[in-house]
Amino acid sequence: MWTCPKCGREFKRTNQGHYCGKAPETVDEYIESQIPEARVHIAGLRDILLRCVPDVTERIAWSMPVYKKDSRSVSFAACKKHISLYIDEAVLEIVRPQLIDFTIKKNAVYLPYDQALPEAVIETIVKHSFDEK
Repeated sequence: MWTCPKCGREFKRTNQGHYCGKAPETVDEYIESQIPEARVHIAGLRDILLRCVPDVTERIAWSMPVYKKDSRSVSFAACKKHISLYIDEAVLEIVRPQLIDFTIKKNAVYLPYDQALPEAVIETIVKHSFDEK
């Protein structure tokens, strides 16, 4: 077992990634709490989501931004070296050929901070995720 020196929580893995302290209540708070590299990517993702799906609901759940419309959702989380963009597996299969330069694990696409956001692909992901034409 490993105990986080900041918050005192115990984890099975050493240096387990987690959120210490009080969870943010808004996406603005979430963005502000991240490292500068993450802020740029998060702001870019947020802009794409709000532009492509104007009536999407934005909130914090599981200490990360979640965008929901009807029963569909997209979420993302800032990690040490990348943003994990969580999407439906069916949508992932549609866009997988366009994501050959990115790591994909289960239903997450890793968007590294040292690469520009693939805006066109993210727009396609968002449109398919929310059935926006």
